[in-house]
Amino acid sequence: MKRRQFLMASAATFGVAIVPGLTGVGSAKAQSQSVLKFIPQADLAVIDPHGTPAYVTRNHAMLVYDTLYGVDANNVPQPQMIETGVQSDDGLLWTLTLRDGLKFHDGSPVRGADVVASLNRWMKKDGFAGALANVLVKLDAPDDKTIAFSLSKPFPILPDLLGKMASYSTGIMPERLALTDPNTPVEEIIGSGPYRFVMEERVPGSLNVYEKFDDYVPRSEPAENLAGGKIAHFDRIEWHTIPDPATAAAALQAGEVDWWEQPTPDLLPIFEGSDVSVEVKDRSGALGLLRMNCLQPPFNNPKIREVVLKATNQTQFMLAGVGDNEELWSVPQGFFNPKSALASTEGLDTFVETKDFDALKKELIDAGYKGETVVLLATADYPVINAFGEVAADMMRKLGMNVDLQVQDWATMASRMKNTGPVSDGGYSAFGNFSAGAGAMNPASHTYLRSGKDTAFDGWPDIPEIEVLRAAWFDARTVEEQAEIGRKIQEIALKQVPFVPLGLFYFPTAYKTNLKGILETMPVFWNVERV
Repeated sequence: MKRRQFLMASAATFGVAIVPGLTGVGSAKAQSQSVLKFIPQADLAVIDPHGTPAYVTRNHAMLVYDTLYGVDANNVPQPQMIETGVQSDDGLLWTLTLRDGLKFHDGSPVRGADVVASLNRWMKKDGFAGALANVLVKLDAPDDKTIAFSLSKPFPILPDLLGKMASYSTGIMPERLALTDPNTPVEEIIGSGPYRFVMEERVPGSLNVYEKFDDYVPRSEPAENLAGGKIAHFDRIEWHTIPDPATAAAALQAGEVDWWEQPTPDLLPIFEGSDVSVEVKDRSGALGLLRMNCLQPPFNNPKIREVVLKATNQTQFMLAGVGDNEELWSVPQGFFNPKSALASTEGLDTFVETKDFDALKKELIDAGYKGETVVLLATADYPVINAFGEVAADMMRKLGMNVDLQVQDWATMASRMKNTGPVSDGGYSAFGNFSAGAGAMNPASHTYLRSGKDTAFDGWPDIPEIEVLRAAWFDARTVEEQAEIGRKIQEIALKQVPFVPLGLFYFPTAYKTNLKGILETMPVFWNVERV
């Protein structure tokens, strides 16, 4: 309570800037009709839309880059950059026609060739897009308004892929930039979305700025999730990185910022009865997870990964990461979003039952654990990830593991997650994280479920049986077939453990009550205005 009282007193200090570089509540600019100040979930370390699946980069991309399709409130893809999308009778050709008025932030028109080059770059990074690449015979632009997908077999979910919420964003950019190798950052951030990125004002670790793109032509339909008209009411959006939650809370109370994407659970009570509204806007939730490095000892041994899974109590992870408000989390949870047709309850009791650590210690030794150092990565930039790391470290120590918990900033952790080497060469053994619930609805978009040598994400599990079932999902014609595939995937995953699910949870967001029009989705900035 002392901390909360201190924050309230700090917020009441009229006109005194809590965060350097931000104006206080007494300033006209702090309540400007033309400027919105936002605290993102973490620092925007990567600004290339194809550079990382981190959600802070995805959210940045949604401001700058328009998408060919956008999903509505029912997660049904609707045309966005396109006027029409037509599938041939035999399913082997998709023809997309761009709508009129599309223009890039450098003033050039959006052409079919730009879309083709952008999608080719994106397909080399996105796991779901890899399924399209496997059946794609030719992707070309017959003219400036048309994009044609010639296929070896039908791909009816193309609109779902091109309009998905989960990372990576398609990042439609000028052809001259899209020809950049996907593993090399693009030199300019130029899209065709409602806001343009102001590179010259970027301060890494502190500030990113977006300005309204006056030449953007929104659709006529009402805004809904990622579909409909993207009307920019603010002339300027400022993203202020504030790693310390207490400082972020005080800045929001004082009116120095308008919107805090992910307030920490322990600070939510200070907003009660104030001019700050706290709501869950993205009801697809987030799937907490513990990812182990399947290339290096000890977790290259699936039997050891299984022991860690058996030791996991999801309730403890949710209490530590999300708090004691059970409306914000749900356990037990499996490997798919519970709203998915593929979700299964098979084997989930293990995640909520009482643990016998003496028996699990013996099972760990019998599985082949030899006392190797377990380097567990966490980041204080995401309090929920930090909490997952602390609980995982405690759990592994109870198992008798030699744990080295290393807390780093998010940019360092995200970079290190790519290191396939041993811990002696800067590698790692495991990390906690979360995945968008929207991406965990099916095996195509589920980044952490990919389990092939050349297709798996950081941690790199190699479980061919899961990849075979993933391929079968694309051909499933009924809900019953999909459900059986989901059940089989979960049965395999409980034994071979591509990751350990930690529970489904929801991030509340906090914003000034004088903002209206914040959509029921991830943080997007069109449709939002001050009243």
